[in-house]
Amino acid sequence: MPTYRLGAKGPEVARIQEQLKFEGFYLGPVDGIFGGGTEAAARLFQAAKRLAIDGQVGPHTWAALFPGVPIPAPIILSESVQFRCMALTGSFETNNSLPDCFAGLSGDFDGQGISFGVLQWNLGQGSLQPLLRKIIKAEPEIVESIFAQNYEELNSMLAASKSKQLDWARSIQSLKHMVNEPWNGHFKTLGRQPLFQDIQVESATRLFNSASALCRDFGLLSTRAVASMFDIKVQNGNISELVKRQIKLDFAHIDPKLSSNDAEVERLRIIANRRASATKAEWVEDVRTRKLTIANGQGTVHGNFYDLKEQYGLGLEPF
Repeated sequence: MPTYRLGAKGPEVARIQEQLKFEGFYLGPVDGIFGGGTEAAARLFQAAKRLAIDGQVGPHTWAALFPGVPIPAPIILSESVQFRCMALTGSFETNNSLPDCFAGLSGDFDGQGISFGVLQWNLGQGSLQPLLRKIIKAEPEIVESIFAQNYEELNSMLAASKSKQLDWARSIQSLKHMVNEPWNGHFKTLGRQPLFQDIQVESATRLFNSASALCRDFGLLSTRAVASMFDIKVQNGNISELVKRQIKLDFAHIDPKLSSNDAEVERLRIIANRRASATKAEWVEDVRTRKLTIANGQGTVHGNFYDLKEQYGLGLEPF
């Protein structure tokens, strides 16, 4: 039976927050993130209902919150391994949980105009335009209903030259590179649409296949491993041949008496540390933290706690 606890994210957590708010125990935002405020509210609710007080929402606390309603597994667990890997990396990249990790939007802080989606496709590199054209071609009515009076402006931008597209992107954001309303809301609404999420997944398939190839190269078998390789492909681009040789030399020193699962984790830790050490100095610890969180199955990244198995269904089972 699932248990929702500190670090859990998603629509199930939002549902818990809404009910705790209705019951008068939660005063924070309904953001789908099981943080300290949600944990404290769960403890207060448990005390009031004379339940075991642990700040977690397992079967007994769920039954008290939602009588007669079975506790659901996180909806993301029904998605493909690729989708789950993208949601994890997207959460690292955008600091948002599902579905908003697929709607991450940032401005021109890096000279790319705007970056959008779970993997932050952007106008500057020409990676975002094909996704927008594809959803407009497939579902013009949905896109028009989202962008309303700005739909034609969006189409005109996509037909313009790259320099004009970047000029347009900069015209709809503040000097601090925050995208102005209503464009911010338009894009976020688009990113939350399952159809556009499908397009994002399709567009990332080649990258996911490349991550799978890295797993084969290193003899890795688990869904946790492919999540790690995918995160490397997104955050770091690749692993150089020199670093690959260093990794494989380190593999030779792994205790042969370890279980297959423990050996898999040890390989992932070696890759995490070697890839982090090969990064620019200012990013070493960020890369190391991300990759070790995946290798260990748990950890804190950018202030958010992650449990890969509970939250994303990414563990040591074969992919």
